[in-house]
Amino acid sequence: MGASITIQNAVKRYGKDTIINGLSLDIQPGEFFTLLGPSGCGKTTLLRMIIGFNSIEGGTFRINDRIINNIPTNKRNIGMVFQNYAVFPHMSVFDNVAFGLKNRKMSKEEIDRKVDEILKIVKIDHLKDRMPAKLSGGQQQRVALARAIVIQPEVLLMDEPLSNLDAKLRVEMRNAIKRIQKQIGITTVYVTHDQEEALAVSDRIAVMNGGVIQQIDTPARVYQRPANRFVSNFIGLSNFLPAQVHKGGETSLRFHRNGGYRISIKNLSPDVQDGQIVLTAIRPEEFVIHASGEEGLKATVQSSVFLGTATHYFLKLEDGAEIEAIQSADVWEQIPNGTMVCLRVKARKINVFTEDGSQALIVREENL
Repeated sequence: MGASITIQNAVKRYGKDTIINGLSLDIQPGEFFTLLGPSGCGKTTLLRMIIGFNSIEGGTFRINDRIINNIPTNKRNIGMVFQNYAVFPHMSVFDNVAFGLKNRKMSKEEIDRKVDEILKIVKIDHLKDRMPAKLSGGQQQRVALARAIVIQPEVLLMDEPLSNLDAKLRVEMRNAIKRIQKQIGITTVYVTHDQEEALAVSDRIAVMNGGVIQQIDTPARVYQRPANRFVSNFIGLSNFLPAQVHKGGETSLRFHRNGGYRISIKNLSPDVQDGQIVLTAIRPEEFVIHASGEEGLKATVQSSVFLGTATHYFLKLEDGAEIEAIQSADVWEQIPNGTMVCLRVKARKINVFTEDGSQALIVREENL
């Protein structure tokens, strides 16, 4: 079982610039925890504070119950996998993986046993005598992963480990990393800016922006019930349309800028006021396209992209807003450009925020 990580009120400054100010989070033993956000949001800075590469200007960092703020990097018992692999080019696969064990003065027999075992887990035991120059990018990344975990660290940190791989290999390696992490049970903190990657591998995700955690949640909750407009826009794709709340026999939203189309909504917070202007976030797959003249948001198809299993439509609404909708592909019924259509909304799935987008107004279901 891995170790817990507790960060309380972390502060990081570079000169007069404060990058992280009062950040706190708890990571559970054995958890695959991802720091996700755009470039410059502070996720790698936080990772480097955990391992000891960056100084800590404030706050407390704990692994289990041990405060690590002033413990040297080599005494923290943390493994690290870098973006550029950092594999030693003059050493074989075996010697790369054995490097940390040799530094710990283990016997040759124990080193041989541990290296052979970990090479089998990461599925490169057949390459143990090969030099890095003769390895593919994915194979080098497996070497880096094996080297980081063979020393049996309490925590594994991974900084954009797949960003240098091609698309197909990234999918293969993310699946391998998830499998290995679960097999070993090591607490893992993973940094990426790739939303799909984060959704695929994580137990929980912390979405960061400007050094602030916007939301910590499971992949399903982050995608389906984002905490604010930033999260909704960063994780996947959302169309943002203003609407007005109407309370009467049932609560509804009226898209007042686009013909007054109304939808009944049953999961809106009871604190929302009658007449309040809100911001709806509708993912492309949450629209259903119907023929012109039916009930819905009136729109004109501007263009479309056939993606095999689905068709991605780009449309313009009455008020000029440009939106996107994704529908299951039917090769016989692709909608031509210039066609007038009506869009209905899957009301239960959409998200609703305050007008400025800062706060979610949907009551979240417990089963998400």
